[in-house]
Order: sequence, then structure tokens, then C-alpha cells
Amino acid sequence: MTFSNQLTLSRIFLTMLFVGFLTFQTTWSLPAAFFLFSLAAFTDWLDGFVARRYDQCTNFGRLLDPLADKVLVSAAFICLIPFHALPAWAVTIIIAREFLITGLRLIATEQGVVIAADRLGKHKTGWQFATILFYLMLLSVQQLFSPNQDWIAWSWSYLGPTLIGITLLLTVASGASCLWKNRGFLK
Repeated sequence: MTFSNQLTLSRIFLTMLFVGFLTFQTTWSLPAAFFLFSLAAFTDWLDGFVARRYDQCTNFGRLLDPLADKVLVSAAFICLIPFHALPAWAVTIIIAREFLITGLRLIATEQGVVIAADRLGKHKTGWQFATILFYLMLLSVQQLFSPNQDWIAWSWSYLGPTLIGITLLLTVASGASCLWKNRGFLK
């Protein structure tokens, strides 16, 4: 197994740890979750860099990398609902898109074709990561310092919804684009 694929598998393990810290809250659980999610997001960049730089691109990696991203992103968005960071309807749209594209990839794989993430899909993932990191950072600051800081409330009320809007727009657009480009597999 290539080092790139090992990094991708580590992202799935980091996701489990991340969810554990968000679920079983302690004094440092939110900063720990922020750190773990940041590390997992970094492995997403690093595994792609290593795969391209050292010619470690494999079909296994092309399939596993987007799947690991979807597991990480879906888990994070679901875990952020009880914190009222994102509305459940927005998370449902995001996860529905992820399942739909994963299903399309499975259909293509049955026909011997691997659908790799395109540029728009990578931008979508980047904005999803940014939105999650934004809310995890705010929650961490609240837990460590004081929940009643004006800039946190302002960020939560104005910056957060803007990030969610951009993320939703890119999520829907990238899903529609992927479906359109690969519509032949749906027949």
C-alpha cells in the first residue's frame, strides 16, 4: 500500500477520534476536535501531493480519497447540528449530494471507469473544510475562554451563514456538474 493511501486511511481513523471528542465533551474536547479535524484536512492535501509528486496515484486511492473526504465531512456536519452551527436541512443537502456522487462512482467502477474528483469538486471540499473549521474554531474559543464575546456572536450570525451559503452553492453546483459530465453511466 502506498504512503498516499495510508494517509487517506489515516483520515478515516482521525474522523473516528474527531467524532469521539465532539460527542463526549470534556474541558478540552472542542479544541481537540478542532485539532483532529485540521490534521485530517491536512492529510487530504498531503495524500494528493504525495500521490502526484511521487507517482503514487492508484485506482484504490482515486476511489478511497473522495470516500474518506465524504466520511470526514459528513461526520463533521452531522456532529455540528446539535451545536446549532448548521441547520439540518443544509446538512441533508450536503450529505445527499455526497451519497449521489458516491453512487455514480460505484456505477462507473462497475463499468471499469474511475471518476476522480474534478476542480469544482476540490473547491467544494475546500469550502466544506473551511466552513467546518470556522465553526470548530468558534466553539473551541467559546469553550476555552468565554462564551459571551461579541465577535463570536457576530461571526456566528453573519460569517457563518455566508460560509454555509457558499458551501451549499458549490456542493450543489459540483454535484450537478459531475452528474452532467457522467450522465452516460446513469442510462
